[in-house]
Amino acid sequence: GALILGAVYGFGGMSFGLAIRHIGYSLTYTIAIGISAVLGTIIPLTIFGGLAEHFTKPGGGIVLTGMILSLIGVGLCGLAGFRKEKDLSSMEDKPVVFHMLTGLMLAVIGGVLSGVFNVSLEFGQPIADMAAEKGAGHYEGNAKLVVSTAGCYLVNLVWFLIAGIRQKTLKEFTGKSGLSSSLRLKNSLWSAFAGSLWCFQFFFYGLGHVYMGHFQFASWVLHMSMLIFFSYIVGVIMKEWKNVKRKTYITLIIALITLIISFIITAYGSVVGEGMMVL
Repeated sequence: GALILGAVYGFGGMSFGLAIRHIGYSLTYTIAIGISAVLGTIIPLTIFGGLAEHFTKPGGGIVLTGMILSLIGVGLCGLAGFRKEKDLSSMEDKPVVFHMLTGLMLAVIGGVLSGVFNVSLEFGQPIADMAAEKGAGHYEGNAKLVVSTAGCYLVNLVWFLIAGIRQKTLKEFTGKSGLSSSLRLKNSLWSAFAGSLWCFQFFFYGLGHVYMGHFQFASWVLHMSMLIFFSYIVGVIMKEWKNVKRKTYITLIIALITLIISFIITAYGSVVGEGMMVL
């Protein structure tokens, strides 16, 4: 189950990448990860039971409030995106290609399938339990991570091999492409670096998940909040929003603040609830 659901997440990653082409980096991340944060938390509780129990225990109501606010923030991001499309379409010299509706659909698909990855990790919990019994301790989450990411890897490997054959781009990995060996090495190192960073996010997520005790279910939404925050910073650095009207930019700022507040509320609820459980 963990392997198959990890493969489903692989399709979400490809949808996510296509969305960036249409609506940019920051908006794709905000919408997709906002959806993933909520669904990745709710779906496991629905499948494995305890949905009502988790939200009725001390602090659970606060966590639920944070999640509802998160959905409002995602909706405001969508509104900012449609306003951005309108702003750019009214310009005589259009700086970029921006298709909000297409990008929105791809981002939603990517967000839903991204949330499935947390379900994959929950299905892989028996693997983590076995690792803990063998002495893995707080690093037990890495064991199930191997299985879940393997599914994602297989889907991407097959997909891009097919794409490489169709587009005749596989030669870029050889000396026949015309690319210098130094450029191929540079591209490979950057890819390896990006993959390592991606892997380490789940390494630390696994550690945090173990330490959160009774409120482990809220760890996913907190993890996603950091992705949203830093993706917006990257979007600003890349000047994705410099050509929009003031009203559009203010809408996006309000959406981002709403999301940040929602995640702070969720974190606070989990701390309050865990403190009450200890008492």
